[in-house]
Amino acid sequence: MIYGFDNDKYLRIQSEHIKERIAQFGNKLYLELGGKLFDDHHASRVLPGFQPDIKLRMLSQLRDHAEIVIVISALDIEKNKVRQDLGITYDMDVLRLRNEFMNRGFMVSSVVVTHYNGQISADTFRKRLERMGITTYYHYTIEGYPNNVGLIASDEGFGHNDYIETTRPLVIVTAPGPGSGKMAVCLSQLYNENKRGIEAGYAKFETFPVWNLPLKHPVNIAYEAATADLNDVNMIDPFHLEAYGKTAINYNRDIEIFPVLNALFEGIYGENPYKSPTDMGVNMVGFCISDDEVCCNASKNEIIRRYYTALNHLAQGDGTDSEVNKIALLMKQAKIDTSFRKPVQAAKERAEKCGKPSSAIELADGTIITAESGELLGPSAALILNTIKHLAGIDHNVKLIPQQMIEPIQHTKINYLRSRNPRLHTDEVLVALSVLSTHDENCRKALAQLPQLNGCQVHSTVMLGEVDHKIFKKLGVGLTCEPARKK
Repeated sequence: MIYGFDNDKYLRIQSEHIKERIAQFGNKLYLELGGKLFDDHHASRVLPGFQPDIKLRMLSQLRDHAEIVIVISALDIEKNKVRQDLGITYDMDVLRLRNEFMNRGFMVSSVVVTHYNGQISADTFRKRLERMGITTYYHYTIEGYPNNVGLIASDEGFGHNDYIETTRPLVIVTAPGPGSGKMAVCLSQLYNENKRGIEAGYAKFETFPVWNLPLKHPVNIAYEAATADLNDVNMIDPFHLEAYGKTAINYNRDIEIFPVLNALFEGIYGENPYKSPTDMGVNMVGFCISDDEVCCNASKNEIIRRYYTALNHLAQGDGTDSEVNKIALLMKQAKIDTSFRKPVQAAKERAEKCGKPSSAIELADGTIITAESGELLGPSAALILNTIKHLAGIDHNVKLIPQQMIEPIQHTKINYLRSRNPRLHTDEVLVALSVLSTHDENCRKALAQLPQLNGCQVHSTVMLGEVDHKIFKKLGVGLTCEPARKK
């Protein structure tokens, strides 16, 4: 992988700024975690070199003074919203996150179900949590939110929400994904803490959009593409511009909620310590980009990846035209089309030439390798074999897996496992190579090249199955697929 982001610098200066913000509020700080606390794969894709667990590493220094509250929207529970990078629903991810945090020594005090309006699915989820001994709270839908400040900052608004019992000075509020209502939970707690005579503060540990990059920088456009289903829009922060005369980038939901936060702070402290939504955040990402061109190219690839993901969801009946159209518009703003992603054109050209499903990969040095579906191997399995042979310096005509070994595997798949597709998938090819590597030097050399696939980009002219998706993900490969099914 070619790096464009200084992870060590980020760890150092981001940690310093978080500690400064905690010191600003002496008794209680609610720290909203924008994005994911760990497994932040979006950040690692658009900022090559960003480690997905860096936020957790920072906060681990404070875990003896912190507790975690996990937030999930009743709307996401009701529609079984899936976390696309893991393929699990948000309600299942709440349990996964809780276990991951606790295994790392963090205290997870409770779960908050937001946007609650009597949903039966939310009631069922709460009962499940309570049977597991997990304290659960409801925060309700507030009419006119976020504009009706008078109602929101009242006993009929935030005062109607369940008060979340916390015991530690730092409360980290996180969620499986965006749009869960994390900020509203923090603001509700500020209101309810004040009613109980407790002075509390709020800050936001945000990654995107990057406030000190231009509005139309590819990194920021990629964030809009990632949240296209929420219809988030990056904007110049008007409050920051008015207060400081400087341009800073934020997004619509933070800008819309700022008057509420301003009114709350004025009611609690007499004045708001923050002059803009950007002031609320603690985000040093923009200062740690070491190679802007690398991050721009990675972000453009991510925009196209999101576009193909939206197309695939639409073809499978899970997506919407509006999401596809929004990302298409973002591609125009970034001045790219799908041909910017080099494996796309290469895979299409191979498919047109051979008339079969095909795939292509772009390696770190820019080399493009292609493959097509055959009688024995699917396009993904053939591509991996072609690629690792190239990286190991093995002649293309050398057959790493003999046909007499492939045929018994196909026989088992068809006759015993009742598969309709006799071709080997990527996982089956890798297992076969592993078996052969005990006595075959070429197989050993080929397998040793797999780490070099990390950060490479692949495109397939057909939608791939779950197994191939998982293998590419484990290898750190960025994958896109045409919204076409295998014939």
